[in-house]
Amino acid sequence: MKKVFNLFDFKQKVDYKIEILAGLTVAMTMIPESLSFAILAGFPPLVGLYAAFIMGLITAVFGGRPGMVSGGAGATVVVLIALMNSHGLDYVFAAVAMAGIIQIMVGLFKLGKFIRLVPQPVMFGFVNGLAVIIFMSQLEQFKTVFNGEVEWLTGTPLLIMGVLVALTIAIIVILPKFTKAIPASLVAILVVFAVVLIFNIDTKQVVDIASVSGSLPPFNIPNVPFTLETLQIILPYGLIMAAVGLTEGLLTLNLVDEITGTKGNSNKECLAQGTANIANGFFFGMGGCPMIAQTLVNLSSGSRARLSGIIAALTILTIILVGAPVIELLPMAALVGVMIMVAFGTFEWASFKAFTRMPKHDIFVMLVVTLITVFLHNLALAVLIGVIISALVFAWESAKRIRARKRIDENGVKHYELYGPLFFGSTTAFTDKFDVENDPEEVVIDFADSKITDMSAIDAVNKITDRYLKQGKKVHLKHLSADCRRLLHNAETIIDVNIIEDPSYKVVGK
Repeated sequence: MKKVFNLFDFKQKVDYKIEILAGLTVAMTMIPESLSFAILAGFPPLVGLYAAFIMGLITAVFGGRPGMVSGGAGATVVVLIALMNSHGLDYVFAAVAMAGIIQIMVGLFKLGKFIRLVPQPVMFGFVNGLAVIIFMSQLEQFKTVFNGEVEWLTGTPLLIMGVLVALTIAIIVILPKFTKAIPASLVAILVVFAVVLIFNIDTKQVVDIASVSGSLPPFNIPNVPFTLETLQIILPYGLIMAAVGLTEGLLTLNLVDEITGTKGNSNKECLAQGTANIANGFFFGMGGCPMIAQTLVNLSSGSRARLSGIIAALTILTIILVGAPVIELLPMAALVGVMIMVAFGTFEWASFKAFTRMPKHDIFVMLVVTLITVFLHNLALAVLIGVIISALVFAWESAKRIRARKRIDENGVKHYELYGPLFFGSTTAFTDKFDVENDPEEVVIDFADSKITDMSAIDAVNKITDRYLKQGKKVHLKHLSADCRRLLHNAETIIDVNIIEDPSYKVVGK
């Protein structure tokens, strides 16, 4: 049954059956991941589920676009482990709230648009690295604790786990060829669950990770001193968590934009994520950000509206309150199979084809971002380094584009017609174009096809004109754009440019 009306997307056609089923599927995959990350960081298990509920609900309703799913993500939790070990849980909650405040400020100042500066090779590397992380994290479920030590499964337990995972994957791959009425991931989970119950198969279950039974998220003001010292402790963690959350969130938003062919609102996403993290800080949650794996599960299940995210969040809350005894019996093999298929779908296989067409420096950037993401699990650092390398390569390539065509007109005036941007990287090449000692008494530097872009460029113009003036020669700057003239005018207190004004052209003079 399809409707045209929805409380949150008035122009969005919504298939309620698909949205509800997608939400249930997302909830099933989010629970073990949230529990695992909470336990990894040393938090009480329910702190992870509360984060999944709070982040999921607030961002589903107010987030930057339909289809995205947020929860207690590992990318942000990893940031807080050191703070947990050194100062305890209340400081963690304070840092989460601080991260939320920073994210709201980013949204208010409309800084989310800067995610557009992330080049495509960085996106490829980010997504591929994340796919590898999702896959590798599932291998942990093939381990067990024996005599206090973690060991790999062997013998019959390993065989059972492998068969159940293979069954899950087979259902996800084959079912869509016959029908897409029900999300294949949800069917796979239910079928494997039924097989385990009917045949009384002894295999790893959700309860083996932690209990998921509890109450509503309790209101909790972090028990930390309101002092400058406390701020100095939590601010660095808040900044890093905010940066990691926004980076992963906005990159996920871009990915969903590409998949759905629609456009989200990055600043709105910043505001929603910040609000959700502040709520986490005061309601016993570990905070989080959009989760690319669960988002892809949601999209692959057919969801295109906000309803699925709301259903997923409310499902998690219902499970915490009343459904824990059933959910704790879910076989981990089914959830592992779903997440392996998510990892397979996340990987940009097209990036291999691009190897033959991409410039070598783009391939290098993609590999660097992938490796940093995989081995350091630091998504923000990986993206930052990728952007920096791409920017340096761009600057280097642009620096080589500065050209100068030289000619002497009928009046004996020498013209330097520049091509390419003049910036910090091209100032040396710019300076080398001029023959100050041998040039005639009057010189025109024509910027019709060039542009002064920064302080280094202004300084280079100042130095070259100063060299001509010391030789007693006149210099005209021709065809300077309005912004270039403004840059030179603003810099007059710093540099001394004595340029003969030519009324025939728009020039800068003093």
